[in-house]
Amino acid sequence: MLHTLPELVYSFDALEPFIDSKTMEIHHDKHHQGYVDKLNKALEATGLEDKSVEELLKEINSFPEDKKQAIINNAGGHANHSFFWKMLKKDVKINGEIKDAIHEKFGSEENFKEKFKEAATTLFGSGWVWLVLNNNELEIIQTKNQDSPISQNKTPILGIDLWEHAYYLKYQNKRPEYVDAFWNVVNWDAINESFLKAKK
Repeated sequence: MLHTLPELVYSFDALEPFIDSKTMEIHHDKHHQGYVDKLNKALEATGLEDKSVEELLKEINSFPEDKKQAIINNAGGHANHSFFWKMLKKDVKINGEIKDAIHEKFGSEENFKEKFKEAATTLFGSGWVWLVLNNNELEIIQTKNQDSPISQNKTPILGIDLWEHAYYLKYQNKRPEYVDAFWNVVNWDAINESFLKAKK
């Protein structure tokens, strides 16, 4: 089974002005495609070709050492980005059970965003910040590079890509501005679906 690049369900400019069209095009067509291509190459003649990306990430510690890091990097990059595209949409207000759960865990939506931004702006180098479900409890975590929460047995609910390729054309070194703008393109309907599915 060859892994393939998922198509976006919206145009490159659909998230303007918060995420610019050129960034979306390069991010999806070049960076994500690169992870897919390198993942397929890393899996050649390993007997792992038929595993889903989620299975690969869950079973990462059982793989040969000479393949392990390439699979972590590229299966993670593929899974992280596939999840990221689905949770982006403009003008969707927080709603549903995820809203109640965030208020219960963090006290308020504002307090949650403040803690999430702190995690995002203090992450050194490239990586992601996630809202995950861990043992049925919401938690904010950082992951380096393209490491996936799935490999830690945690379920991603919401994530922000903090690699410079995700924001540098528009925001340059102003990561806090990118994080603030990000909340304008979070598809809370999709986030709520992920939360409900993870709780089952």
